[in-house]
Amino acid sequence: MTRILLLGGTTEANLMAKAIADAGLAGVYSYAGRTEAPMGQPIHMRMGGFGGVEGLRTYLVDQAITHVIDATHPFAAQMSANAVAACTATGTPLIALERAPWVAGEGDRWTHVPDIPAAVTALAGPPQRVFLAIGRQHLEPFAGQPQHHYLLRLVDPPTTPLPLPQAQVVVARGPFDVAGDTALLQSHATQVVVAKNAGGKGAVAKIAAARALGLPVLMIDRPQIPPRPVARSVKDVMAWLG
Repeated sequence: MTRILLLGGTTEANLMAKAIADAGLAGVYSYAGRTEAPMGQPIHMRMGGFGGVEGLRTYLVDQAITHVIDATHPFAAQMSANAVAACTATGTPLIALERAPWVAGEGDRWTHVPDIPAAVTALAGPPQRVFLAIGRQHLEPFAGQPQHHYLLRLVDPPTTPLPLPQAQVVVARGPFDVAGDTALLQSHATQVVVAKNAGGKGAVAKIAAARALGLPVLMIDRPQIPPRPVARSVKDVMAWLG
């Protein structure tokens, strides 16, 4: 009997969960637990981590998981690496449902940086108004550039003091549209956008808005993940499941 573990937390994962349910397959949707009020899903849900590679390996065996679909965020590198290791150890088939990365086009003013520390370093200089569109987990390093005024867009209101001395928070959940993000950047007199190359359609509006306004973007490239099969669509994953 097929029993699927879906590592989720993305728009693609939500679509995958629906496809699994529509096909009448047994599945578990795993949330990392970083969002206070995650969306309900049509398959069984679990919250929180597994306890590293060993914990995930044990879970796969104990729960008789036959297939793993990694539909986590492209920057959830540790979870994805753990999935590769645990699936290799248990012989469990694994596929990643991964969005294609964004590619700079005409009118884009991107500076590529390899990671968060490099983005912090690139912000050295006079004070600017920065749209820091990277999520709440990675704010601390930017305290190293306290001269800037930061605009943050978070899914949940912060429950602890922010590490940035000058910051304004907008609480909102995507997907977002270009008109709304253009208005947001204009209303806050944004001068530079810092973004992860997440890919997909749900968060690309800020990139299109920066292009329309002629703003520079510090684009953080995706982390390296161990090799694994990759699919670009729910349809392709369903074909893989057979």
